[in-house]
Amino acid sequence: MKRCYALALMFAFGTAPCSAAAGPPSAASAITVRPADVSQAIAALDAIAHDLQRRSGVPGIAIAVVHDDRVVYLKGFGVRKAGTNQRVDADTVFELASVSKPVGAAVIAGAVGRGIVKWTDPVQKYLPWFALSDPYVSRAVTIGDMYAHRSGLPDHAGDLLEDLGYDRAAILKRLALEPLDPFRITYHYTNFGITAAALAVAEAEHMSWEDLSQRILYGPLGMTSTSSRYADYANAADRAALHVRVGNAWLPKYTRDADAQSPAGGVSSSARDMAQWLRFELANGKYGGKQIVSEEALLATRVPNLVSSPLATPESRASFYGFGIGVGYDEGGRLRLSHSGAFASGAATTVLMLPSEKLGIVVLSNGMPVGVPESIAASFFDIVEFGKVQRDWYAAYGSLFAHLFVNPSPLAGKKPPSNPKPPRLFSGYVGTYANAYYGPLTILARNGRLVMQLGPRHQTFPLTHWDANTFIYMPAGENAVGVSRVVFVVAPGSSRSLKVIIDNLNESGLGTFGR
Repeated sequence: MKRCYALALMFAFGTAPCSAAAGPPSAASAITVRPADVSQAIAALDAIAHDLQRRSGVPGIAIAVVHDDRVVYLKGFGVRKAGTNQRVDADTVFELASVSKPVGAAVIAGAVGRGIVKWTDPVQKYLPWFALSDPYVSRAVTIGDMYAHRSGLPDHAGDLLEDLGYDRAAILKRLALEPLDPFRITYHYTNFGITAAALAVAEAEHMSWEDLSQRILYGPLGMTSTSSRYADYANAADRAALHVRVGNAWLPKYTRDADAQSPAGGVSSSARDMAQWLRFELANGKYGGKQIVSEEALLATRVPNLVSSPLATPESRASFYGFGIGVGYDEGGRLRLSHSGAFASGAATTVLMLPSEKLGIVVLSNGMPVGVPESIAASFFDIVEFGKVQRDWYAAYGSLFAHLFVNPSPLAGKKPPSNPKPPRLFSGYVGTYANAYYGPLTILARNGRLVMQLGPRHQTFPLTHWDANTFIYMPAGENAVGVSRVVFVVAPGSSRSLKVIIDNLNESGLGTFGR
C-alpha cells in the first residue's frame, strides 16, 4: 500500500500530495485509498466472514459494502436459526439494536432540514410533560443533547424499567426520578434519552415515530424490509432469530421486543436495505440523484460533541459522539463514522463509514455480542488502508465484549456460607414495599420459600436464602447478567423488615423499597 508521510507539508501548503483529488487541507489524509485497495478488501471478505463464523460459531451473518454510490458487496452467511437449513441472504431481516440510533438521527435530520424542528429545540417544546430531576435541565435539554448522550442522565437510564415490562410512556415519565450528573459535560449512553428526543420530533410532525421513519427515510430509500415496529420483524418470513451462546452451542432462547425504545434500538432491516441507507449517508443525504435529507442537517450529526472514550494512554486516539453516531479519526486522519448494536438476548450489528472515500460497510448477525461484526468491519478497513489485516480483531473485541456479561454483584461466583445465619420467620418479610421509580414490590411466601413480584406484569422471582436477612434471585431481561443480592433491612428488636434493597436495581441509588 502506498503511504504518504507529508502530512505537515499538506497542511502547510494546502495541497494533498498523496491524492489526485483536490480538496481542503482538512480533508486530506496521510494514507491514500485506490479503487484497487477497495477491490482487494472486497475479495477478502468471504474468507474473513467464514473464518470469524468458524471461530465464533455465530449462526448467521449478512454484509453489505457501498463504494462510490454503488453496492459492491452483498452476501449472507450461515443460517437464520440454528438447527435449520434456512440460509441467511441479502434480504434476511435482523434486529439492528443500537445501529437504530444513526438511522433515527437521519430521520430527525430530515425534519430539521424541512424546518419542522431544530437540533437545538428543547424537548419540552414538543413534550411539555417531559421532565428530569433538575428543573433547569428539564427546560433546557434539547433534541441534540439527548442524541449526544449529554443530558446528565445515568448510563442506560430506564433500561431496567423496560426489563420489568414498563411501556415507553411510563419509562419516560420516571426519568424525572433519576439523579443527574453535570449537564452537557457528562457522557452517559441513554436509550430512553434518545427515545424522548425522537418522540418530540414525531410530536412536532403530528405522527408516530414509526410512521415518521417510514415517511422520511424508509420509503424514499426503498427500504421495503425495514421497520421501526417489532411486529413487522416478528412477522417477516425471512427473519433471523436471536441466539445466545450456552457453552459451545448457540441457541435461539429469547425474543427481544424493543418497541419501548424503538428510536434507539427498535429498527429491523436487511443487508440490502442497509446498503441503501449507506448510499444515502455517504452521499450526504442524496439518493438516486435527489436530495432526500438536507446535507447541512445530516452533517450536523457528525460533529463531535463529547468525548465518549477518553484517552487510555497519551499515544491513543480519543473517540467522540455526534448526534446518534460515533465520530472518530483513523490512522490517516480521516473521519470515521461508526456505531455498533448489541442485544444480550442475541443480536450484534455494526456500521463503519469513511465518508472521504465514499466507502462503508454494515455487518448484521443473529448472535449475542462477541465482537464478530466489529472484527469483520475492522479487518475490511485494514485491508483497504494497509493492504492486510493488522491484528487479531476478534481476540481484541472478544475481550471487550466479555465485560458486558460480568456480574457486578458482590455475591457473583461465590458459594453460599457453609453455616448461614437463619432468616427470620417469613411472615416478617411478607408484604408490599413502595418505590416511586420501580413501582411496588410484593413479597409472598409460597411453598416454603419467598418470592417477589415486580413490574406492571407482576413478574415473579423466587428468592433463595443466602445468610441472615440476605437472599439472592435471578433477574430476567436484556440487562440480566446473573444473580443479584436482595437485602431485607430489619430494625434492632423488630420482627418485621422496614425496607428491601435490590442490588441490580440500585446502580443509581433507586433500588430501595420501603414498607
